[in-house]
Amino acid sequence: MIKILKMGEVPKEEIFARDNPTANVSDAVASIIAEVRAGGDKALRDCTERFDGVKLDSLSVSREEIDEAYKTVGPAFLAVLQEAAENIRAFHKKQVREGFRIGDAEDGKVTGQKITPIERVGLYVPGGTAAYPSTVLMDAIPAKIAGCKTIVMVTPPAKDGKVNPAILAAADVAGVDRIFKVGGAQAIAALAYGTESVPKVDKIVGPGNAFVAEAKKQVFGVVSIDMIAGPSEILVVADASCNPVFVAADLLSQAEHDRNASAVLVTDSAALAAAVQDELERQIPLLPRKEIARTSIDKNGKIIVTDDLKQAIEVSNEIAPEHLELSVENPFDYLDLVKNAGSVFLGKYCPEALGDYFAGPNHTLPTGGTARFSSPLSVDDFVKKTQFVYYTEDALSKVSDKIALFAGKEGLDAHARSVTVRGKK
Repeated sequence: MIKILKMGEVPKEEIFARDNPTANVSDAVASIIAEVRAGGDKALRDCTERFDGVKLDSLSVSREEIDEAYKTVGPAFLAVLQEAAENIRAFHKKQVREGFRIGDAEDGKVTGQKITPIERVGLYVPGGTAAYPSTVLMDAIPAKIAGCKTIVMVTPPAKDGKVNPAILAAADVAGVDRIFKVGGAQAIAALAYGTESVPKVDKIVGPGNAFVAEAKKQVFGVVSIDMIAGPSEILVVADASCNPVFVAADLLSQAEHDRNASAVLVTDSAALAAAVQDELERQIPLLPRKEIARTSIDKNGKIIVTDDLKQAIEVSNEIAPEHLELSVENPFDYLDLVKNAGSVFLGKYCPEALGDYFAGPNHTLPTGGTARFSSPLSVDDFVKKTQFVYYTEDALSKVSDKIALFAGKEGLDAHARSVTVRGKK
């Protein structure tokens, strides 16, 4: 049963405790990466047979397989997929930024910044029992909007050697260029270093298990990565007017993800806290993934009772959740108080699942408290900013003494001389 904690009656350490489980897979992942670097496609096939129990003739997904996926998912799901994709495109198009210039060449000096898409990006999409077509849309569409030339997706095959048809349909709708049937650390290695079939990319994005997360850590520097995704999190701030059935359902929407997922309610109503506690006990047995949800709620779930809603949001800011629901009257009145959260869902009819699948904002979000300093995946993740500077001879001569003085303070005489030498006739 989920525990109820009252602010001021239990130590703050217990209120803000966060279970961040880590698996010691570093050596195993390093071995897999080395194997793929040395063996290329053969190593990918060997790893797929060893870890996934699948023997593949081809690593690449064919056009015929994609066309078959469209038939399998059916028109109803395809229509929803396309509508969700349009919502995601509309939201992320607003994130596109342009370069800028300060000054004019005729005035002797120009500074500025240009925006360039990352040329090749790799998307990791979980497969098998955890197939998330929504992740395909969320990761591929911003890359496409950014102008990335090549988008490569890797995803593990099912036991029959095929990729989940919903994932293939989503990839085609989102504009993915190439898809490969490979998962795990070996897929990350292939994207980072390239093989005979899988092209080397410049950045890797997307969630995965402990092996995938560790592999992303180990190849960072060879390529860029988006973030290290931890277990799913939801924090609901709710007032006394909330329906406990809704609140419990929202908490379970994340608890069913993973035994290590975190579901937290923060409320100023002791009555609501007790009602939600009871409602969770009623709803958990009804879930197909009840064992996972049960473990998550018992291990990581908590209900925190505060003196008022302002204190509730202060608690939320300290926790810095991945998903934050402001399930209160007049939620916009509290939005400016939120400092640390990956994505905020406003009002009593805005469940987190709306954002996961359909509304448009990205669902690839910072976890583990990293919302204190990082942001959701966006178009910015798929572009580079390059600065430029132009000075004429006359413009440089006017500031050369100042630059030389600055360089001298740092003891870098060659820096100073590279400026002053240009003033000598």
